[in-house]
Amino acid sequence: MIFTVAIDGPAAAGKGTISRAVAARFGFRHLDTGLLYRVVGVKGGDPAEAARSLAPGDLLRDDLRTLEAGQAASRVAALPEVRKALVDFQRRFARAEGGAVLDGRDIGTVICPEAEVKLYVTASPEVRAHRRWLEVGGDEARVLAEVKERDARDMGRADAPLKAAADAVVIDTSAMGIDEAVGTACAVVERKLVKGAQAGRT
Repeated sequence: MIFTVAIDGPAAAGKGTISRAVAARFGFRHLDTGLLYRVVGVKGGDPAEAARSLAPGDLLRDDLRTLEAGQAASRVAALPEVRKALVDFQRRFARAEGGAVLDGRDIGTVICPEAEVKLYVTASPEVRAHRRWLEVGGDEARVLAEVKERDARDMGRADAPLKAAADAVVIDTSAMGIDEAVGTACAVVERKLVKGAQAGRT
């Protein structure tokens, strides 16, 4: 079975947690596409060459979850040559047999516009900054400023800006707990799987 769940949204909205839970619930493979860009950002040197030489082991680095890595990822993700080098990798993963969940910022709009399910997970900048601050500590006001700066860069870039796909289901997690957000996402996927199975029997 080929079945793709595309989950997009801004930083710290909860899409990674939701994506991992959806993948586990349905037995799909999971790819955090942001890690690809974080690897390219932290490797240094020529970003396009770093993207072309990406190896699976690179995704296991222990410095990929820092604020610095996130900012570096956002900068290199704005480079068309980097995006081009990583698109094929993501599309092959998404359409391989067995089902896949991909989370990022342009999965439903650019990488997998044919995805069977598209979700856009969001929350207010203040809520997202507080969540990120709980993870990384430091000055909460600075974290909020960085979240807003990253939003502006991700949403304003010329190539594949962050936005909800026209047919995406929007999940605002500002006032949701993890269980509610995961349950909402899983219900959307479940409905689509059931509908597909019914269509296959007719």
